[in-house]
Amino acid sequence: MNRFPAVLVAALVGPMVVLAAPGFLEGQEAEATSAGEHVYMQWCSGCHGVSGTGDGPGAATMLPRPRDFTTAQYQIRSTASGELPTDEDILHVINVGMPGTAMPGWEDVLTTQERAALVEYLKSLSRFFGQGPAPEPIDFGRAPGSSDERLLDGAEVYQTLECWRCHGQAGRGNGESSPTLEDNGGFPIRAADLTENWRFNGGGTVEDIYRRFNTGLDGTPMPTFVDAVDAGIVTQDQLWSLAHYVRSLSPERTPEVREVIGAELLTEGELPGSPDDERWAEVERYRVPLVGQIVVGPRWFAPRVSGVWVQALHDGRELALLVSWTDPSESPDAAWTPFAQRMREVMGPDTTAGSWTPESPDRLVVQFPQQIPQGMERPYFLQGDARRPTYHWVWESTGGAREQVGRGLGSATDQESGSQELQTTAVHQEGQWRVLFRRSLATPDSAGDLQIPTASAIPVAFQAWDGDNGEDGTQGAISTWYFINLQEATPITVYVAPAIALLLTGVLGMVAVARAQRRENHLEGDATSGPPPVEDLPPEDT
Repeated sequence: MNRFPAVLVAALVGPMVVLAAPGFLEGQEAEATSAGEHVYMQWCSGCHGVSGTGDGPGAATMLPRPRDFTTAQYQIRSTASGELPTDEDILHVINVGMPGTAMPGWEDVLTTQERAALVEYLKSLSRFFGQGPAPEPIDFGRAPGSSDERLLDGAEVYQTLECWRCHGQAGRGNGESSPTLEDNGGFPIRAADLTENWRFNGGGTVEDIYRRFNTGLDGTPMPTFVDAVDAGIVTQDQLWSLAHYVRSLSPERTPEVREVIGAELLTEGELPGSPDDERWAEVERYRVPLVGQIVVGPRWFAPRVSGVWVQALHDGRELALLVSWTDPSESPDAAWTPFAQRMREVMGPDTTAGSWTPESPDRLVVQFPQQIPQGMERPYFLQGDARRPTYHWVWESTGGAREQVGRGLGSATDQESGSQELQTTAVHQEGQWRVLFRRSLATPDSAGDLQIPTASAIPVAFQAWDGDNGEDGTQGAISTWYFINLQEATPITVYVAPAIALLLTGVLGMVAVARAQRRENHLEGDATSGPPPVEDLPPEDT
């Protein structure tokens, strides 16, 4: 998902940048000085610029901004803070990219020779390379095993080094310093959400995290902790504990994106009435990724919400849908207003339009077709159109919830107050929203409301806005269509039929065995008695 926009910009914009360079405008013949330069101009200049200063045509739509190669300041390295990267470090980022940013991996696009040539060309863009001995990588050693004691130690180190000031106590980037963070270029930068390790731009393993503690992320507020080790505040072994602890804040495995969200059937008791109900801990979670809305202007290329977690239960009469996502603030929050204003300033002229104000709330839309479509046909995923409208559950942090009908992005209208049956309960805690929607499967307004069937693939999509990130109107995060399926009660025949089949199989088997045994006994008896004497045979047989 990260690769598409970057590759598209590089493929379409990069060649145009080369053609617009002075040499081309003056009619001079374009000759690449090296194979690496040719690769760079074709694939990289659209974002990083012709001169490598990070100012390509696509740069204004990206946050964080593309790397300025002339400064030789690289975040992901195996060398100490402030030192140059090794060739292997540069190649590694080219190969795998930087998750959580617009930088994709190129290992499947470029050949081994092209990537090696690109490393040399990137080094040639800065005067800092080649002035001394080759940089030496740090010996990081091997990761110790995890244990409850090590995780407890890591949690204490998290407090000692005050990681919570930026990342928050739960690691969701909601620390007290988070609204003020900037990179070395003066651009707003977000503290990493430590509960989503698959988006760590330097890798999400325990080893990767430990390396960042030793090298820092040059050019960002993330420091190296080597100075704390040298000062005796913590030890290297405690940094390993901290790495294990940070890794434990994310799911054990990177969430698999599945097309169908299962709504479990609750056969006993009432549906949960709160996001805090302990029964949600036993309900399966589904991850739905979201990306910036860049189809309809004004667009938004830097959404705060990268995905939502969805859980669902029903009792045959009502559906309970719990949606959770990371959001550092409960918008509108005055502490975050300067951050939101700065975001809108740096994200290009297209983003300065729109309806955002410092009072803009957080918002979530759960979108369905107004009528279940036939086959795989679905409305337009950006809130439908006049021919195929969509039905919405809309929640706002400042105004509760309501049901709407959409006929195009930004054109949704509220249903009549008398037909509003949606109930919501929302909780914001430790940098996370949890919103519970509840509605009857069948409603009196069969024309305006979606009548929710069981055992059917019901299309569903999600949209989210973070007001304190400068988002409102058409400027937010969107998903494509997924499906939700309400499970039915298991028919008794599912349990009885296999038992009957097993019983019949056993009876038939016993009959077959008995018949085989009788035949075998008969043959053995014939063999023992032998043929009758000749004198006993009738005359014609003699």
